[in-house]
Amino acid sequence: MKDILITGSSGYIGSHLLKKISDCLLYNVSGIDKKKPDIICPDKFHYGDIRNDKYLKYKDSFECVIHLAAEMRVGESVKDPTLYYETNILGTLNVLRNIKTKHFIFASTGAAEGLASPYGISKKSGEEIVIQYCLENNIEYTIFRFYNVIGSDGIEVKNPDGLFYNLLKSKGTGVFTIFGDDYDTEDGTCIRDYVHVNEICESIISALKKPANRIENLGHGRGTSVLDMFNIFKKANNLNISLKYGPRRDGDIPVSVLKNKSSYIKDLYSIEDLLTI
Repeated sequence: MKDILITGSSGYIGSHLLKKISDCLLYNVSGIDKKKPDIICPDKFHYGDIRNDKYLKYKDSFECVIHLAAEMRVGESVKDPTLYYETNILGTLNVLRNIKTKHFIFASTGAAEGLASPYGISKKSGEEIVIQYCLENNIEYTIFRFYNVIGSDGIEVKNPDGLFYNLLKSKGTGVFTIFGDDYDTEDGTCIRDYVHVNEICESIISALKKPANRIENLGHGRGTSVLDMFNIFKKANNLNISLKYGPRRDGDIPVSVLKNKSSYIKDLYSIEDLLTI
């Protein structure tokens, strides 16, 4: 069995990926995160913050490092850009320099193309560091640009800024808030390209088997407004939830949809599938 390391193993995508990889029975999985796993635990878990080298001292090398650990709230990045530069840029460099591997998988974002926030800037910088470091050190790399990840596979979702988390939360509170209704879109709300977390995990697992130096966009080119997502969620789950509007969130852009048709991933889930609970 091959040894792999997942940074950010306790997070939303990390937890789902652990479940998928455990089903493969092909890998020994180590995980590192600054919060302890409360859903699925890797074979070996280390507590640590990637901003500090002392947590990244591994004696053995890994077949692959899957680097998911990051700060990822757009609005927060506008208010505290230093945190994002330290974690997403310096932290990425720390992982590269301290952990030996043959293949480095880096989780980036569609926001790296627009550079509209410190979050997007930090991820774009992370991409460039990964490419340069890996080429200089004969390490194969795969960079995935995730668009808006949504959905669950029986794992509790804990992502306070995420649409799916807040839709689920509204089931209990009876109220859902949309931030901004005056964007230059058809219904005034933001439009995003939503991808199921299982599609993200399956793409990562596929890359484990076929490493290659590349950047791959994980999106469908299918834009759906936040208002439409709310209405589909209500209908798909037969829920009575009221809607209210709040002010725009810092850093949000009107539209984020993959434009390169040659990069689209296959649609495995309809929008209704993404939102059915």
